[in-house]
Amino acid sequence: MPEGFLPRPVSGGFLKAVGPIYVKHENGRSIFGLLVEERHCNSKDICHGGMLATLADVVLGIGGMEQAGVSGFFVTVSLTNDFLAPAPLGAWIEARVELLRATRTTMFVQGIFTVEGEPVLRSSGVFRLPRPERP
Repeated sequence: MPEGFLPRPVSGGFLKAVGPIYVKHENGRSIFGLLVEERHCNSKDICHGGMLATLADVVLGIGGMEQAGVSGFFVTVSLTNDFLAPAPLGAWIEARVELLRATRTTMFVQGIFTVEGEPVLRSSGVFRLPRPERP
């Protein structure tokens, strides 16, 4: 794992089962990471597309909320993934997330996932933001 990445705490049994997901902060933004383990792979020792989609769902939501300055529970409305290249067993995947737009209720986010600088996944998502707490 590259220097500066730390495990990101997650809640819920499912995310604990697929993680750990790592994060480091650089220039005011989070960069997310995942080390591809055997349990993440298909029968060809390549990270399963469902695992990549799960990673995209999690980090686009978390990264988008951080950039929007919002906290709480988000709901995925739509997630689109383009699988560009394989991520083999033992690969380190890095994800950079960009918040495109946020309204009061919804955010639009995209991300590029790379292995050794080469893109393996392009993802975009629409997420429902948590309702602000009322006083």
